[in-house]
Amino acid sequence: MEIGIDSFAATGNTAIHSPAEDMQALSELLERMQHADDVGLDVFAIGEHYRREFLDSANIVILAAAAARTKRIRLSSAVTVLSSADPVRVFQNFATLDLVSHGRAEICVGRGSFTESFPLFGYDLHDYDALFSEKLDLLLQLRDHETVTWSGNFRPALDAQVIYPRPAQTPLPIWLGVGGTPASFARAGTLGMPLMVAIIGGETHRFRPLIDLYRQAGAKAGHPPERLTVGIHSLGYVAESNEQAVAAYYPGYAETFTRIGRERGWPPVTHGHFLAQNGPTGALLVGDPQQVAEKILRHSNALGGISRFTFQMDNAKLTHAQLMNAIRLIGEQVSPLVNHS
Repeated sequence: MEIGIDSFAATGNTAIHSPAEDMQALSELLERMQHADDVGLDVFAIGEHYRREFLDSANIVILAAAAARTKRIRLSSAVTVLSSADPVRVFQNFATLDLVSHGRAEICVGRGSFTESFPLFGYDLHDYDALFSEKLDLLLQLRDHETVTWSGNFRPALDAQVIYPRPAQTPLPIWLGVGGTPASFARAGTLGMPLMVAIIGGETHRFRPLIDLYRQAGAKAGHPPERLTVGIHSLGYVAESNEQAVAAYYPGYAETFTRIGRERGWPPVTHGHFLAQNGPTGALLVGDPQQVAEKILRHSNALGGISRFTFQMDNAKLTHAQLMNAIRLIGEQVSPLVNHS
């Protein structure tokens, strides 16, 4: 199983911050990406948001900077908000990243969990799904064909347009990032796309019917089982002991999700809620290396087998030193435990 990290380039600060603070945050993020490569992790993915507390709106720039500092780790988005982007530019950006990184680029596309990009780029939220469906169709055509003729409702048509540059990989990997919408799982299966499931709450095994739907849709469309790859993205953190991990992670996690909850009508986070989420079947993976590795394997078994697991750790206002240590433990202990069990 591939093990990796997802980051939203969080600043840890929702207030106004200075360019000097942002420069330091990005410098530390690149250091963590290089560290993940050094300790043998398989993938590092950067999100795309348009909020004050995140510095990942131009994630392709961060990934390109990391490509110059790393040797083997795969570099992906998490996710590219395709609904409010131009698929041609998305493809060209990641094809260029693939060349710069010598064939290590991936795209994970999704509709995104925040909506700030829609008014920013002039799109109507009422077209939420139609935008994504149309733009995904175009992106896959751009990936699969050098010359493209295409027309749609939200972008000017292409008439025998040749698209350059072409990536080093054939094909350039494109994952579909999903939350909990059944239609999204079925779409990924029908298209034969690898699936990245964001599970940030509840009990992970409850996603099994949706993943079964993905595999059934893929089989019905004629895709071989080995093409129907499933990855999981979850919140987590690793320290030397379970007690250390919980003590470090909980305060920032509670603050972040209580704040987001106020925007979305969720109740405040309580310590009891956190412990339930971090229990044997809950979505959080906060603990020591042995506990976390065992939970990843338990989740994989409950979901019928997964091929990738990525940790989202920068939602809890952890320090750079804490994140560096967690990456070391994930690379040196969690990944070997998962893959040699």
